[in-house]
Amino acid sequence: MARVVGFEMNSQDPQRASSFYSSVFGWKVGAPNWGYHPVTTGSEEQPGINGGIALGPHDYAHGTRIQIEVDDIDEAIRKSKDAGAQIVRDKMEFDDFYLAYLVDPVGIGFGLIQNK
Repeated sequence: MARVVGFEMNSQDPQRASSFYSSVFGWKVGAPNWGYHPVTTGSEEQPGINGGIALGPHDYAHGTRIQIEVDDIDEAIRKSKDAGAQIVRDKMEFDDFYLAYLVDPVGIGFGLIQNK
């Protein structure tokens, strides 16, 4: 079963968004890496997920996407496409993981992530 492991909030002003969520909810926001500010929303002993705040790209300037961890990102992309999803950004490689962005058949955006 694939599990939601994080979220990504996109903003045209990620620094301002980071300040807002930090001051209102006490989230810990880290230094940006690849333009992505990692966010810790609570202790590991509590239920919940962590995520990040990023500068939104032209194709997703504002909004929030969940990140779903999969064992095989290529298979998950294929199965998603077969079920009617559209690829927004095909598989990308980062140091420790692969990432892709899709939109489901009803327009909800999500990310797929596979750790290396």
